[in-house]
Amino acid sequence: MKGISLGFLLVGLVSVTIGMVWGIYMAKSGDHSTAPAHAHLNLIGFVIMAIAAFYYHNVPAAAEKMLAKIHLGVAVLGEVLIVPGIVMVLKGQGDALAAAGSFVTLAAMLIFLVTALMNARNA
Repeated sequence: MKGISLGFLLVGLVSVTIGMVWGIYMAKSGDHSTAPAHAHLNLIGFVIMAIAAFYYHNVPAAAEKMLAKIHLGVAVLGEVLIVPGIVMVLKGQGDALAAAGSFVTLAAMLIFLVTALMNARNA
């Protein structure tokens, strides 16, 4: 695996590693108040990123396009915004960051959808 596929995979692996450490911390401390943010980190950061990694690996024509690079950048930005944003919501510190992260993450998924549709038509 290389290129954009590797980029998505590495982001996913770093995310799930952080998520595992976070989960262990919650279990050890008995404080599960940030569990929703932890779950979003694992879902968005690992599951979706890994799916994208394997998609781009298996559809090299899609991986070569500029849209794939934009997808990676937008997806990472969404994750970086939404996870701490959810923590802020849970701590009563406002929802602006979580809302922004939600919209950026949605944009990343729409980019992925367009990519998949464009490449399905060309296959």
